[in-house]
Amino acid sequence: MRAVLTDIEGTTSSIAFVTDTLFPYARARLADWIAAHPEEAAPILKDVPGDALETLTRWIDEDRKETALKTLQGLIWAEGYADGTLKGHVYADAAEALRRWHAAGLRLYVYSSGSVAAQKLIFGHSDAGDLTPLFSGYFDTTTGPKKEADSYRRIAQEIGLPPEDILFLSDSVPEIEAARAAGLRTCLVDRETGNGDATSFAEIRL
Repeated sequence: MRAVLTDIEGTTSSIAFVTDTLFPYARARLADWIAAHPEEAAPILKDVPGDALETLTRWIDEDRKETALKTLQGLIWAEGYADGTLKGHVYADAAEALRRWHAAGLRLYVYSSGSVAAQKLIFGHSDAGDLTPLFSGYFDTTTGPKKEADSYRRIAQEIGLPPEDILFLSDSVPEIEAARAAGLRTCLVDRETGNGDATSFAEIRL
């Protein structure tokens, strides 16, 4: 095992933090942010069909994994993290394991449906401190859908390691199946029901 690739929502961090804190925060500020940053928003909005604000709001409510939405959410969250309104949630067991694995020489990467910018924010402003120095790279939906094996093949190629040298951690069975089909080792982290391979990072043995 030479590298660990981890999901965020439900894996390193609480789903409730994302759904109950981050999503409502971005939804409430979406219109004002777009109005205040027209030049920055324009190239993002060109990929949003119909009435942009209406579509984006619907996508938030539907938890759509659209790159344009994820990019805008990341930009809005950046302001909240910067002024201290937001603090990223990371489970204590995840923070401890990530630090331990990094110290042991493992390369750590993130693959989440949230934008790379949003990933860096949640780990850079986490309640466990700044964890970004632990990671060697980040991947989001611009790499490909998380439920498709080709996405994981591309990640392995970019990391520069054989797929079998990479362990993927996620709470999603379809994502685990896609990563396994690409040749990665996998661990289903099920914190809620205990029906996965582990209920926390403390149970993962590398």
